[in-house]
Amino acid sequence: MGQTDNPVLLSIRGLRIEGRSDETWSEIVKGVDLTLRRGEVLGLIGESGAGKSTIGLAAMGFARDGCRISGGTIDFDGIDLRTAPMAECRALRGKRIAYVAQSAAASFNPAHRLIDQYSEGPVQHGVMSRDQAEHDAKELYRRMHLPTPDEIGFRYPHQVSGGQLQRAMTAMAMACRPDLIIFDEPTTALDVTTQIEVLASIRDIVDQFGTAAIYITHDLAVVAQMADSIKVLLHGEEVEEADTRTMLSHPQEAYTKSLWAVRSLERPEQPPAGPDEVPVVSVRNVTAAYGAVPVLKDVSFDIHSRRTVAVVGESGSGKSTAARVITGLLPPLSGTVMFEGQELPKDYRNRSKDQLRQAQMIYQMADTALNPKHKIREIIGRSVQFYLGLQGRQLTERVRQLLDLIELEPDQFIDRLPSELSGGQKQRIGIARALAAEPRFIICDEVTSALDQLVAEGILKLLNRLQAEFNLAYMFITHDLATVRAIADEVVVMKEGVVVEQGGKTEMFRPPHDPYTELLLSSVPEMDPDWLDRLLAERAAGGAGAGVKSADN
Repeated sequence: MGQTDNPVLLSIRGLRIEGRSDETWSEIVKGVDLTLRRGEVLGLIGESGAGKSTIGLAAMGFARDGCRISGGTIDFDGIDLRTAPMAECRALRGKRIAYVAQSAAASFNPAHRLIDQYSEGPVQHGVMSRDQAEHDAKELYRRMHLPTPDEIGFRYPHQVSGGQLQRAMTAMAMACRPDLIIFDEPTTALDVTTQIEVLASIRDIVDQFGTAAIYITHDLAVVAQMADSIKVLLHGEEVEEADTRTMLSHPQEAYTKSLWAVRSLERPEQPPAGPDEVPVVSVRNVTAAYGAVPVLKDVSFDIHSRRTVAVVGESGSGKSTAARVITGLLPPLSGTVMFEGQELPKDYRNRSKDQLRQAQMIYQMADTALNPKHKIREIIGRSVQFYLGLQGRQLTERVRQLLDLIELEPDQFIDRLPSELSGGQKQRIGIARALAAEPRFIICDEVTSALDQLVAEGILKLLNRLQAEFNLAYMFITHDLATVRAIADEVVVMKEGVVVEQGGKTEMFRPPHDPYTELLLSSVPEMDPDWLDRLLAERAAGGAGAGVKSADN
């Protein structure tokens, strides 16, 4: 953690940033100040649209397309990044100032090996030769606790897990030993056990090199482990700032207190299905593989009408693979998938349009799930047209009804492009597209993991309401056990393709637990700045979750 007597590295004063919409500029960051000393970590928190990422990018002297820095000063180690020549700013980026994005999968070039992408920065900036960069990459991979550090760099991005890719991206950001790193939601899409490893790795490497950092997140428990101080933002303005312990124990503003309260959302567990009630979806003794690699091993569970089954587990545990088997995208080697008592063809290409209609999916990354060139009326309307055959005025009216269902004003949203929506609004469009087919069963694949807590709460409440209204069955894939409390009736815990435990939510959260379930539960961050240190010490001493090998490694 940082030292208050260290010299100031970054000083931002009166920062103003404007965004353009329909040729009109409006202010999205409104006079924000920020001071960061060498070796310090500042947490920026706030809901979607608060300006966190925009300010983080401005700390590099950069504004994304459609934005411009319109006022204030950005002083990085004596260099005013607002007035410095573009060539000087570019020379700083990657070398003295680095950036770690939220989605490593979207940030790496899929056509190049990890070690090639690591080496590009230090070689281009003249920091080291290619051979030196490769040697350095392996050393940093080792420090980031990546498996087989001498070999993993020679894989392509799609050949490693999400947690491994996020750590590889952090190592890449450290390649030139920058003075400042901007971490933009670096663990949002990771399961809880992988998140622990990444957080510990990030904190260790920042401490080892005395690097200053801006840590952008919507997860208060995570920022508590990482930051020396926290700045809360709302609509581009500062709400309050304090050292982490003071902020957590005595937040001053009502808005900050509302962020703290979001974590209390919990859905009452529904009564269990009757013995004669036929499940909407029944997975029976399913074994599946990718090529010669087995990924599901004799998996069985049921999902009933009006009930939500949360499927939890680490990266690589088989959660999403189970969803692929149910939808017919991955035919199983053995076992069956039943829909309302009738066996479904294993391959989706052999299923009828009605069978396809009954099972829909809402994806984790709404940014990549929506066609950026299509308006909302086309994105939702295509499903309505394909499954229900509606055309013309009837089609438009149905799209408007679906927008009403997801609590978006039809007149305001029907002709927008995805780029004109916030993250939460995009996810609502994903929900509307799934509802457009009028299904009985919906798979929700990490649908709130990329959203801030206030927006995620709204999405979870919406899903609960729609389930009750349309008697839907949900399979909710998640790594966030706080989300399980908010949405689930039953829980299926998976590890390395096997169901290790399943049961009602109340029962699953009550000890004793399977050792792997205990690992997951113990890995949920707490609103305590000492939690990560305490957990790591307990595990080093053989305490909670120790000895249970992470699937990410």
